Amino acid sequence: MTPLFEARSLSKFFPARDGKGLVRAVNDVSLTLAEGETLGIVGESGCGKSTLARMLLRLIEPSEGKVLFQGEDLLSLSRAQMRQRRRDIQIVFQDPYASLDPRMNIARIIAEPLEIHGIGSKADRAAKVAGLLSLVGLDPAAGQRFPHEFSGGQRQRIGIARAIALEPKLVVLDEPVSALDVSIQSQILNLLDDLKDRLKLSYIFISHDLSVVQHVSDRVAVMYLGRVVEEGAAEAVLGKPAHPYTQALISAVPEIDPAKRKAHTLLKGDPPNPEDIPSGCAFHPRCRFAFERCTLESPAFHAAGGSRARCHLIDGEPERA
Repeated sequence: MTPLFEARSLSKFFPARDGKGLVRAVNDVSLTLAEGETLGIVGESGCGKSTLARMLLRLIEPSEGKVLFQGEDLLSLSRAQMRQRRRDIQIVFQDPYASLDPRMNIARIIAEPLEIHGIGSKADRAAKVAGLLSLVGLDPAAGQRFPHEFSGGQRQRIGIARAIALEPKLVVLDEPVSALDVSIQSQILNLLDDLKDRLKLSYIFISHDLSVVQHVSDRVAVMYLGRVVEEGAAEAVLGKPAHPYTQALISAVPEIDPAKRKAHTLLKGDPPNPEDIPSGCAFHPRCRFAFERCTLESPAFHAAGGSRARCHLIDGEPERA
């Protein structure tokens, strides 16, 4: 069965500040997404999550690799063809205020995608906007107000309404709740969950917050310095992580119940400079299990229960490309 969405060996390189080398922001990432599924992508700041998200929508062009939607290579499409395809693929950004035009009222902001794609009459679009506002939990009368008149959570609801206006099949959610208060985060997550079921959506959910990713995801990919280091079913990756980096991320999540608290697995130092990625396994300078092979040889993916991980500590033959 053809996946809804697929990234194949996707990479993005930027020129280094000295002009002599390359920053490997995303390096050889391959992921698939089935219809109706939520794929969580998690990692520390600077690991390449947001760059990957923008490449998946061709907001920035990859240096290498392919992006397939329903089997069609998006990178082969012209600008006009890609504009039509974007009806099926939408994005919700991290900062709901920065992503809304302050000069436009809410009704016009939400109607803009409909106007661009020539959908319906002016009256049809007005009715559609009113329905979308109701769907995301806002009063349709709010359409005449401007972004600065709303709270952060309300602005994110507006951003979500705009993203689903064209009835897409896939929504990329780039840190959609990280700028919100914790109490508002849960409301937005519940809204996204409800919309997924009601509108038959698929999500790529990008976050640095493992507790949020665990709540929403069917599968999880963990990124470190531009590469996916572990990927698999959410219950496997987050319940029994195989990669030392994933283990350290999970151990850092606060636990309210004292009986369930465990000793933290502290990472050594800060992430390396992406302009000078360490040899071998890029994680080895911070890994408490690192040995000589880790400094020399980049690990391939190995199967590890319900997940797969790039780690020399995992027994078994590496997966074949």
